[in-house]
Amino acid sequence: MDIDFPLILVALTFVALVIWGLDVVWLRPARRRRDAALRARFPRWSEAGSADALGYAAEAGKALREPVPVEYARSFLPVLLIVLVLRSFLVEPFQIPSSSMVPTLLVGDYILVNKFAYGIRLPVLNTKVLDVGTPQRGDVMVFFPPNDKRYFIKRVIGLPGDRVAYRDKVLYVNGEQMPQSLIAQLPPLHPSYQILEEELAGVPHVVRKELMRRIPDDFEHTVSPGHYFMMGDNRDNSSDSRVWGEVPERNIVGKAFAIWMHWGSFFTMPSFDRVGTIR
Repeated sequence: MDIDFPLILVALTFVALVIWGLDVVWLRPARRRRDAALRARFPRWSEAGSADALGYAAEAGKALREPVPVEYARSFLPVLLIVLVLRSFLVEPFQIPSSSMVPTLLVGDYILVNKFAYGIRLPVLNTKVLDVGTPQRGDVMVFFPPNDKRYFIKRVIGLPGDRVAYRDKVLYVNGEQMPQSLIAQLPPLHPSYQILEEELAGVPHVVRKELMRRIPDDFEHTVSPGHYFMMGDNRDNSSDSRVWGEVPERNIVGKAFAIWMHWGSFFTMPSFDRVGTIR
């Protein structure tokens, strides 16, 4: 079962905020009234060593103590609010779980996603409240596929109204072939795949294509208004818009812009060799 961390974060923040609010409105004034009553009973409460001071201290410890939930809420609320604002409106970290974006992103890469590049959205609801920008061809984008609550990351290939075609493993957008240049065939002695640089609307990026594997069929598709056509850079090993269709604008999460760490498995040490921008 996938854990909905944004929902949990919002729920925890809401609970902490409610407890803090109840303390401000109801519990804290009650403690102040009890404190005033104790000071009236022990008028010399401020004189160190006096009988009133000792009596006041003995009773105040219980009468004025914050309830445990209030203490925790007051301590954690600032942290929860900061994390909520950062993750919801500024930057959110993600881990790459699959090889669909190889060689651009590897399994175990930890990336940062700009949450405001395509508009400010409400957490959990993902409703856009402020329009800032729109996805461009070549962007690496995090989103929810149609009818799926899991995060996916692919490259934006087609914008609304674009005609996207893929013939013999060559990409065409609006009838124009996207230029490709060979970087390497690997392994060198008995190549099984190619690494190529592809330009998409002037944006260079690297893709991988299998030599021994044929895609089922060529295709051509016109992107609907308010939707985007997504493909993985590992073209022959990617579940993308060729499989589950276009991505509606409301399913956008943000733009991936940097790798900040690579951690292949629990039994290896984290590496920072891949730190850099994503293109």
